[in-house]
Amino acid sequence: MGRREYGGGGMPGWLGGLVEESFFVGCGTHENRRKNEKNIFCLGCCTSICPHCVPAHPSHPLSRVRRYVYNDVVRLEDLEKLIDCSFVQPYTINSAKVVFLKPRPQSRPSKVAGNTCSTCDRILQEPFRFCSLSCKVDHVLLQGEDLSSILFRFDESELAFSRFENLRDDDDDGRITGGAVLEGPMQSKVGSPSGHAGRGSSGTKKNKSNAGFFPQIVLSLNNRRKGAPHRSPLS
Repeated sequence: MGRREYGGGGMPGWLGGLVEESFFVGCGTHENRRKNEKNIFCLGCCTSICPHCVPAHPSHPLSRVRRYVYNDVVRLEDLEKLIDCSFVQPYTINSAKVVFLKPRPQSRPSKVAGNTCSTCDRILQEPFRFCSLSCKVDHVLLQGEDLSSILFRFDESELAFSRFENLRDDDDDGRITGGAVLEGPMQSKVGSPSGHAGRGSSGTKKNKSNAGFFPQIVLSLNNRRKGAPHRSPLS
């Protein structure tokens, strides 16, 4: 999806900036500093900043953006303070629920019958309708609806500067590793331990059976070696 110029529809500048800004690129102001990637979004200035920029935004609400497989994500608990994320499909990555900010690239629209994103046709689980925050925002705008219906009046103290003071020295650079697990009604069947319980237990039994099988062969061979040799009678 190309860059969309957001405007009108009751959209605050921070929302357009959040879904359109570039993150995890080097900060020009702090290009000679370590950990200078832009992984924070300033809702006051509607721009992405790096950890070294944080002291220059002491009274501004800030939100952390993370990176998963070259895609920008935000923790659901942080995003829900700003906007209604219902029907946007979340994922669990490293024990935290996250939402993609933009639709992930796909080679071509899916033609598989089933539940798909209302904006970009990516396959989704029921009952979700959007694969990313951007897709939900686009859909609301295309329907001619007012975005104020999905925006929340957030408490700036919950997005305060103090939460990011030590980020420059933090080993966590915001890049998430590990597998993503779909959230929703099918969670127990997609990547959850309970979904593989039967398979795991049967595998355990099989391993135990094999563990009992091979020693019997070894024991049999040992007995044959230790037994008296069977010689043919002398003629």
